[in-house]
Amino acid sequence: MVRKISWKTRVELLNALRERYQKSIKKDKVKILDELVVLTGYHRKHASRLLGQGAAEPDAPTRGSTRRIYDEAVKEALIVTWEVSDRICGKRLQALLPNLVDALERHGHLDLNPRVRQRVLRVSSATIDRLLSDVRKQAGSRKRRSRKRKKMRAQVPVRTFADWNDPAPGCLEIDFVAHSGGSMAGAFIHTLVATDISSGWVECVPLLSREQSLVVEALEVLRRQLPFPVLKIDSDNDGAFINETLYSYCRDHDIEFMRSRPSCSNDQAWVEQKNGAVVRRFVGYERFSGVIAAQALAHLYRAMRMYINHFQPSFKLQTKQREGSKIRKVYQKPLTPSERLCSSATLSQEAKNKLQLQRTQLDPLHLLHSIRDSQAALAALVSPDSAPGPGRESLENFLAHLPTLWRQGEVRPTHPRDRKRTRYWRTRRDPFETSWVEILSWLEKEPDITATMMFERLQKKYPNQHADGQLRTLQRRVKEWRHIMARNLVFSFSDENPGYAQTALVELENHRC
Repeated sequence: MVRKISWKTRVELLNALRERYQKSIKKDKVKILDELVVLTGYHRKHASRLLGQGAAEPDAPTRGSTRRIYDEAVKEALIVTWEVSDRICGKRLQALLPNLVDALERHGHLDLNPRVRQRVLRVSSATIDRLLSDVRKQAGSRKRRSRKRKKMRAQVPVRTFADWNDPAPGCLEIDFVAHSGGSMAGAFIHTLVATDISSGWVECVPLLSREQSLVVEALEVLRRQLPFPVLKIDSDNDGAFINETLYSYCRDHDIEFMRSRPSCSNDQAWVEQKNGAVVRRFVGYERFSGVIAAQALAHLYRAMRMYINHFQPSFKLQTKQREGSKIRKVYQKPLTPSERLCSSATLSQEAKNKLQLQRTQLDPLHLLHSIRDSQAALAALVSPDSAPGPGRESLENFLAHLPTLWRQGEVRPTHPRDRKRTRYWRTRRDPFETSWVEILSWLEKEPDITATMMFERLQKKYPNQHADGQLRTLQRRVKEWRHIMARNLVFSFSDENPGYAQTALVELENHRC
């Protein structure tokens, strides 16, 4: 209900009715409460507490006086880590933050103020999604394309999705991703994707054609790369999998070979998920063919496998229970595949030590930079006239542009995007053109001063020059200035990172104009 009277009038009315209410009988109290609820719009229970217990109305809130726990510096740091983690969701990013921040600081890419670092590490996943909501909205997103199911004849034993029963590391699901650009005519590259069901470890190998001997060679490469021995292989009913060549290979290496049911893609839910969340996310939907494209894909997958398996947390289903017509699912805490392997009881300690040593030596920003570079090379193969993406820049410039990449929308060179013309001109005269230098001096002397307080000063100092409607313009201008200066708490302006310092100074000069 909308309140009918002002705050001061409500306080006076409560003080006047409180004593009479406490001395009245129940019948009269009901009438007093009815009148108070109608006048103030209070909930009846709240009005009863105010009159009966003597609780006073809280002070009226002061405009612009609320202090936020997670300020622009924290948001700036979250944007950087969100970009380095390739824009994962808040729950996965919150689980990754301790390792990611440590890795970035260890390699000299991030220099967080102690206060900002403490708040970044304790931020919740809901707060991350709230702080990055406007960033995600402007950055944009893509919908995944559905893949048509194909019916193939079965030649190996059938396994359903319910037959795994929490397997040990080494049970793989394999599948093909076709880089055909929407047309299956002609020759094009296929990616063989293998996913470990226990840990979520992902491996990808590009193949010039979907041929059974190439599949065996690719599996031999995967066996050498995987940090655990291969125990089982599960495929769909594709003829490149269901054949004597692959069957003999599995038999000779003591690998159990199984297949899913025809037209039941849910039997291969683990690898089907990675087809979209990993391959399509990094490679896109364009058509690739030829040896050069295969080499570019192989270079991308070398960096991508380390980035995905060490710095991309994923959910894993813990329990599933049906409640009427709905199914209630409970997921485990997001963990990276390497973390799940290190916590596995069946993996040897030697393999765990190798994984931990490998993770400490990896630089997530360098891996992402290499991924963007490979994506730009793939985009150039599809469209030679395409502009070079951020991956073509140096590592220092790549880091310098991370906080503002979200304004560009989609930044993966392999994903086509509609570039919008950025408006850099003014449509009317700046109302704070003559007083902006003075406003900057106030902000430097009093960093906590609000835009409302500065606007009141301007109105007193320069009467009839600033209308009340210009307050919102000043608030936006001050917010932009604090957004730029907050980077001082996230990055160190030094000779090791000159590109970012120059970017911040240019932005600051633009706001002074």
